[in-house]
Amino acid sequence: MKQLLSFSLLLYFFVSHAIKAQDLQQPFRDCGLQGSFTLYDLKNNRWTYSDAADSKRASLPASTFKILNSLIALEEQTVANEHEVLRWDGQKHDIAAWNADTDMAQAFKNSTVWFYVRLAEKIGKDQYRAYLKRSGYGNGKLNKSLGADFWNYGDFAVSPKEQIEFLRKFHAEQLPFSKENIRKVKKMMVEEQIPEYTLRAKTGWTIYGGTDSGWWVGYVETKDNVYFFATRVHKERSTQNENFASYRKTITRNLLQQLGVLPLL
Repeated sequence: MKQLLSFSLLLYFFVSHAIKAQDLQQPFRDCGLQGSFTLYDLKNNRWTYSDAADSKRASLPASTFKILNSLIALEEQTVANEHEVLRWDGQKHDIAAWNADTDMAQAFKNSTVWFYVRLAEKIGKDQYRAYLKRSGYGNGKLNKSLGADFWNYGDFAVSPKEQIEFLRKFHAEQLPFSKENIRKVKKMMVEEQIPEYTLRAKTGWTIYGGTDSGWWVGYVETKDNVYFFATRVHKERSTQNENFASYRKTITRNLLQQLGVLPLL
């Protein structure tokens, strides 16, 4: 009888988890995209995956790297502060917000590539390697990038799970940067702030090797817990999906609501 009961409980465990994993992939299918969602519940020390294998697969971080990149630039005093304005060089870009003078706070919000490339050229790859190693971020491979923009092109890579591990240290202010600079970047990351929770996050999108790869990473602070998330979606360049950019957030919010992290609308 005990063996039968144990088998029944074990069967329930695997079936319930299989159903849960399948449900967590449904928002991706609804949006016609492939990808994964990874969540870490700080209070309960619990990981949730839509695809555990994909959570460990590393790829280019795209503009999600602007979280760490901003910390490095501020620490190195490449800009005096997040409000120092750099002059636009007049080169036209498809994104209108990039065609203007800007400071770091706006460049972070608008994912202004030229702003961070200009800072990266001043910082240099040797200094980046040192910070990446000390921060425990990514694989440290910067040699195959096309110029300074190694977070969008090349063999530099980070996995969704590694993104979350970095964000946990960032939130706890346990990174090799001044607390003042960490708090400046935390402020720039605020996506939504209401009495019930604060959502801090950063998007990323790169086109490399014939594939569109999109990210949304961050964390939700509630009154008694913190939930860290990393969503990565991808599609072949030949596949049309005009909502690719917005679907990164659509999928994530759907799953955060499904898991009870965010309230249902």
